[in-house]
Amino acid sequence: MIDHTITDDTGYEAARSSVAVAQHGARGWLRVEGPDAVSFLHGVLTNDIAALRVGQWCYAAYLTPQGRMVSDMRVLRRDDHLALEMEPQVVETVAARFDASIFTERVEIRPGEAWGRHPHDGGERSRSGAESIVVCGPGAHEALARIPGADAAVPIQSHEFAEVDRNGERLILIGHDDLGLPAVDVLGSASACDALARDLHGAGAQLLGVHAVEALRIEAGTPRFGIDMTGDTIPLEAGIEGRAISMTKGCYVGQEVIIRILHRGHGRVARRLAGLMVDGTLVPPAGSPLAVDGREVGAVTSAVFSPRLRRPIALGYLHRDFVADGTAVTILPAGTPAVVTTLPFAAP
Repeated sequence: MIDHTITDDTGYEAARSSVAVAQHGARGWLRVEGPDAVSFLHGVLTNDIAALRVGQWCYAAYLTPQGRMVSDMRVLRRDDHLALEMEPQVVETVAARFDASIFTERVEIRPGEAWGRHPHDGGERSRSGAESIVVCGPGAHEALARIPGADAAVPIQSHEFAEVDRNGERLILIGHDDLGLPAVDVLGSASACDALARDLHGAGAQLLGVHAVEALRIEAGTPRFGIDMTGDTIPLEAGIEGRAISMTKGCYVGQEVIIRILHRGHGRVARRLAGLMVDGTLVPPAGSPLAVDGREVGAVTSAVFSPRLRRPIALGYLHRDFVADGTAVTILPAGTPAVVTTLPFAAP
């Protein structure tokens, strides 16, 4: 286990009370264009793509016919195409599967625009991705609007995005609440993101540490693909159906499995993602088994020390018989007690 005293809570309180900025890493970027782009994506993704207006985005999943996740993603409706933002490691897989699904549709699938050059890259960055920073806190939108070189088209609501030109480079700003508070992800070249982060810091935004970002994400109960969700995950197990799945649209890949679980199985899946309040001060590593009365019933997927709750917290999958709020479990091999908690984690 990891002692929380060696983690970095830099900027956590600023994120909750004012504004903070953090490096957010690489993001995958896929462009879908052509006369049938909207109807094509509407037919393969889980959410209502046809309802999007220019400047809006929605969260969606792409499933196998067996109902398991290939990827989750944000779908952005732009003037002349749709842009899909996802984890970079799944871009090529998603693109190949999309290509194989095209029959007579007039659709072109290709990586998104290059995001400029960075002095340490030795050339153009990957055409399938972008760098990103996250600006979060009650003052996030106001802070972005005050930065010289960016116009005032800053998203003020979750599920909106804006495109700005700053110092000759284009940035995409995506409003969301994945961290449990107002936030904007900024995508662009590494150099443009770095410059914006420096300017925000110079204007009073606190720098936000990696641990602090993870604490906010887990406190909000937001699962991340590749960590809390994989190719074996059914969206209903991860609890993302309310955000990712439209219950009123027509068919999509994997819909039969989802509908069968919801209607015939009354939403019962073998396991569910749950929150865990952990005793002590040590953070359990991902993969730690979870047990009840000596029987393994699940595993931790991600964990962190929560500055707000003043204790370790975790996300993990549990057998459906043990996901009720207040259920006592044991984290192995150390035998650490923990209690199942409804997501998102409530304030003390």
